[in-house]
Amino acid sequence: ISSILQHAVERYITPMTLDKILIEQEVMDLISNIADGDARNALNNLEMEVQSCGKEGRVTVDNVSSILQKTHILYDRNGEQHYNIISALHKSMRGSDVDAAMYWLGRMLAGGEDPLYVARRLIRFASEDIGLADPHALVQSVAAFQATQMIGMPECNVVLGQCVAYLSRAKKSNAIYVAMNEVDECIQKQPTLPPPLHICNAPTPLMRELGYLKGYKYTPDYKDPEEAKQDYLPTALLNTKFLHFDG
Repeated sequence: ISSILQHAVERYITPMTLDKILIEQEVMDLISNIADGDARNALNNLEMEVQSCGKEGRVTVDNVSSILQKTHILYDRNGEQHYNIISALHKSMRGSDVDAAMYWLGRMLAGGEDPLYVARRLIRFASEDIGLADPHALVQSVAAFQATQMIGMPECNVVLGQCVAYLSRAKKSNAIYVAMNEVDECIQKQPTLPPPLHICNAPTPLMRELGYLKGYKYTPDYKDPEEAKQDYLPTALLNTKFLHFDG
């Protein structure tokens, strides 16, 4: 990041000013550290610093700290505030408060959060908190991620805003989330239960002789779903219900 900033100063910023602007090395280091690997963010911050001192002057660490305190809006991408605000966004959407959710989204973006990180969190939310209550929520969130990849910031802010609004207003169900947790717990307790032989693969005659695939019902051959019923879970888990959803 430091080399990118230095190149920008030498090739673009200094020639564009009538008088040379002195930028302290500490400034370059500070902006590089704050950018956390995001070159676009670093260049935007450098440009703001240069514009703030006019056509001549010195860009100092104090200048940077003052301006970034305003532009970063108390948002630390790697600290506690990062997790507090993504939590606030998630809980606002879960509570169907669309205005609060859009506010916290705006705070994240204004603070320099990676928009793709936000989009990934929205995808997770669509399945964890909405799921089968509105399957289109996942479609919306995946589309928002793809659109964010295509156009980036600042244009993608409305894309993410639309997605946040949709997820906030959608009907909610955590049935999939609960079911997968129960599945994981079951597997932790009994990690090696085999599938019933009649649904196992039988690529050799010997395996067929041993009962693999014996009695399997090919469901498309049955007009009556009741006649096509058969066991799919391991014997030890027969009649176990993981998903509880009445929608």
